[in-house]
Amino acid sequence: MQKQPKPQKIDWGITIFPLAAIVILSLYLVFFPAQAEAAIASLRNLLVNDLGVVYMVFGLGVLLLSFGIAASKYGNIRLGNLEKPRYSTFTWGSMIFTSTMAADILYWSLCEWSYYYSETPFAMEGMTLAQKQDWSSAYPLFHWGPIPWAFYILPAAAYGYMMHVRKSPRQRMSEACRPVLGKKVDGPLGKIIDLFAIVGLLAATATTFSTATPLLSAALAEVTGLPESNYLSIIVLVFVAVVFTLAVWFGMKGISKLSNICIGLFFGLMAIFLVCGPAKYIIETGVTAIGTVLNNFLSMSTWMDPLRLSGDGVSGFPQNWTIFYWAYWISWSVATPFFIGQISEGRTIRQTIVGAYIAGVSATFLSFIVFGNYGLHLQVTGLVDVAGQLLSESPAAAIISIFESLPVPEIALVVLILAMVAFYASTFDALTMVIASYSVKNIGQGEEPGKKLRIFWSIVFIVLPIALLFNQSTLSLLQTLSICAAFPIMIIICVIIAGFIKSLREDSRKKPEPAETEKPE
Repeated sequence: MQKQPKPQKIDWGITIFPLAAIVILSLYLVFFPAQAEAAIASLRNLLVNDLGVVYMVFGLGVLLLSFGIAASKYGNIRLGNLEKPRYSTFTWGSMIFTSTMAADILYWSLCEWSYYYSETPFAMEGMTLAQKQDWSSAYPLFHWGPIPWAFYILPAAAYGYMMHVRKSPRQRMSEACRPVLGKKVDGPLGKIIDLFAIVGLLAATATTFSTATPLLSAALAEVTGLPESNYLSIIVLVFVAVVFTLAVWFGMKGISKLSNICIGLFFGLMAIFLVCGPAKYIIETGVTAIGTVLNNFLSMSTWMDPLRLSGDGVSGFPQNWTIFYWAYWISWSVATPFFIGQISEGRTIRQTIVGAYIAGVSATFLSFIVFGNYGLHLQVTGLVDVAGQLLSESPAAAIISIFESLPVPEIALVVLILAMVAFYASTFDALTMVIASYSVKNIGQGEEPGKKLRIFWSIVFIVLPIALLFNQSTLSLLQTLSICAAFPIMIIICVIIAGFIKSLREDSRKKPEPAETEKPE
């Protein structure tokens, strides 16, 4: 841990207000569940059915713009003054994957295909078994592919430029808006931007915890024989919080080591599924799914189902899934891009953008191809009705049935538990480091926020998820929380991207165009 040159001053407004907002929302969900769900449902109708097209256009635009900047002359600009990157390529790539939604990726890899198996994407009624197989394996890759990763990667390049080239004294979303908003970010407008950012992230992390924690609880109950309950889920949440709080205590070194452990557990679990499962089917279905996404990428990126033929007439498939995922990733883009930008010191903008796509998308695709297609094989061969079990019982029960089909279910479940805890810890280490920086007025270049402040945010992260557990929250409710939180953040990101481009142009005029600076690592 680097020595701090002077005591850090806490911004109490940024620190206390989000906590108060989350506590009030949690109490509202626990004591007035019906009213809370009705209010959230009305917001969902507005943002999804009336404004959903905004998310879709934004997603495609950010993806194309990220490739444009990487291919331009600005791609040669190095983030910082280091001769070579601060972290090796493997460690850097591992930290990118594990600091995002890796626990979520593992969870959804196991069950997302089963939702689509019973759905009708592109309103294709009466699909054959082959069509169900192709679309239910392809859509997860699309929903976790280049477009959502763009929500992290382009802002990460902007934040990296802000931190390592312009040497910004503050690590906040409001500061990244300074090139456009100027001194207004030092006043109430800047405070509002940062408050929206923190509350939005807390809503996104609550969604993560609330969807994946029941799986951890069910797996633990299956292995130990303990009865499943909300209280067991709370114990799991608290344990995970303790683990990532301990890791946070050791700063960036602890995060980098934990990320390598995560990758080891991730590939270990993947090996169990490949060795014990139908490897040929898994690989062939995965290659077919990649081809399906490539062939239909533009259609999948713009399909809005105007007549809602793929749903209940109010919401269709893209409203329930694609828009939810874009909003979900946008909510997370409050903190994760800061972390990616921070660890990318010494790399060029092009290396940061292209390398992050390669690391993030390839690891994500591997997860969905191996874990998802193993479960899909059980479904199409009639060995286990995973999709039916998901609808009649719960996602956690359906996933446990997938593990029970393995020759060594107990070992696989133990590895799953360890991997998810490690992924949670690694992800929230990074988030806690970034959010704690929001609470400090005078954090310096290369400086880390105080340990007590990081522990405070570690505790705050689990408040709303516990409330959602007692609310018996549905997937629709969780999706709506992310969608509501994402809309103002999406507007802020537009300002940040505009400011990034403005800064690149202004700085390029101040000095001669730099020569190619990329060097082999």
